[in-house]
Amino acid sequence: MPSKDARPRKGAADPAAPEYDADHHGPPRTETGAPERRRAPWWVKMTAFFAGLLLLLLAITRLDLVPGLDDVFGGGTKDRTGPAVLRSIRDMSSYQAASGSFQVVVDLEKDTKYVPDAVKGTRTLFVGAGTVGASVDLGRIGEDAVRVDEERTRAEIRLPHARLGRPALDADRSYTVSKQRGLLDRLGDFLSDNPGSEQAVNKLAVQHIGDAAKESGLVARAERNTTGMLEGLLTSLGFEEVDVVYGDG
Repeated sequence: MPSKDARPRKGAADPAAPEYDADHHGPPRTETGAPERRRAPWWVKMTAFFAGLLLLLLAITRLDLVPGLDDVFGGGTKDRTGPAVLRSIRDMSSYQAASGSFQVVVDLEKDTKYVPDAVKGTRTLFVGAGTVGASVDLGRIGEDAVRVDEERTRAEIRLPHARLGRPALDADRSYTVSKQRGLLDRLGDFLSDNPGSEQAVNKLAVQHIGDAAKESGLVARAERNTTGMLEGLLTSLGFEEVDVVYGDG
């Protein structure tokens, strides 16, 4: 009949306990000879967990895998821009005679040979809106540009042709409709922002708006408006006939 005392006798070996050799300086080993695994501290596990969670949320946000995720966490916008600094002042002598408003849809596609667009490639659809002005430089009028007869009833004015100004893109009315990116491009944007992509469509929009302004008849409209302004001004001073001639000189 077995004894009721189930406690092991003194000196009996515990088969589950790892063997430990006082002369061995390595980690404790089990009876099979394999080194005993040590568990990582709890703070190491918590740090790794939160770091992985942060990286996951960052990847989802940057790659737009879950639309509307930014609205869930909320956020605020703070303007930390410093005051504008005046760099220079330039006197203007041009008469702004006409201005045109233009809009263009830019479809910019960049791809790589022998590589699918889903892997490497971008396509941006951008709506650009801007204005172009046409002016006549009255500061280029020479001494012989204005001729008045002896009775002071007739005046002749020679002016340079009107010129188009640089197209000004309106940021409030310009926007990106869609932007398709390959997997490698998404990873590249995740690692670092690429403002050059937005700059490329802006330049194309300005270029196309400028080309459209040249074909729009804006220069002729500006010259007609300048002529009407001078005729009205000189007529009010007593001149009965006013001739405005445009040339390259």
